[in-house]
Amino acid sequence: MTLRRAALAFLLLTLSGCVTYPNINQSRSPCRMDPGGWCDFVREAAEVSYPYALAATNAYVGDSDVYAELGNSLVRLERLPIEEDDADTGFDYQVFAQFTPISGDAPRDADERTPDAYIMAFRGTDFDGPADIFYGTVRDDQLELAHKYFDLERARFDEDAKWITTGHSLGGALAAEISIRHADVKAWMFNVSPFYRGKSMVNDGNRTVINERGEALRSLRKFRAAPASDLFVINCTPQAGRFTKHKIRPLADCITWIAAYESKDALSVVKANDVRKPAVECGDDGKKHPGPGAAQTEPCVHIARRDEDDADE
Repeated sequence: MTLRRAALAFLLLTLSGCVTYPNINQSRSPCRMDPGGWCDFVREAAEVSYPYALAATNAYVGDSDVYAELGNSLVRLERLPIEEDDADTGFDYQVFAQFTPISGDAPRDADERTPDAYIMAFRGTDFDGPADIFYGTVRDDQLELAHKYFDLERARFDEDAKWITTGHSLGGALAAEISIRHADVKAWMFNVSPFYRGKSMVNDGNRTVINERGEALRSLRKFRAAPASDLFVINCTPQAGRFTKHKIRPLADCITWIAAYESKDALSVVKANDVRKPAVECGDDGKKHPGPGAAQTEPCVHIARRDEDDADE
């Protein structure tokens, strides 16, 4: 990291928001000569987090906007069946195996590879009915089920296996709860709900949050802070309304696009799923991703939002 970037990162850390760890916020374009105009700390965070954003998106099994291709570092596994009474609460999750991206002559069959970690991705709120809001936010039913099924899933695999939890919105709050109870479990959360029950500071170094700037739950966090974590705020779609910004697929697309400036696997996901550039990034809407190592030969100025407040969608 250059001295200028280090100074910028330090300034952002000292101006952090209400969450215990730093609110690392790129909402303008201070890194115009970096790939895509994205600062290196944002690209580095995206490179680490994009598999968890993909898993959090594909926890919404049955939705039309899940990813058809997950690259070669992520494989969805068959999860345990959820008991009928438990399913009636709206609770759902998926399990993924995470691998080191394949290179050279390495085996490509998941059965011939050893996972680096297992990921438990909790589904967020389904607004087609009241179950998630009642059992996931008003009451603790889904929280108790998250612990129940995490313990059951963990018991199926090698006891030394590494586990990571992830989720979007309510799913992110459930992921946080697992990391609070288990000191060896890291959690990655996206547009996370502030409605959680555990002690925020317990295992606080194990959690990372990535939120879209101005998304719908931002106003709720004024009254109830999200779990203590490293918090990244990115401005992918400045022209969108707050409810569109809250959705997981656009945020996951943006994170994966940014990661593709550093990762060939992320680039393969971008190409396989026809992921478009974030609206904020310079260039035409049909811009092709240049991939890792591409030099930024002229300033990439991020496109600011309109002057008026974002409209609700």
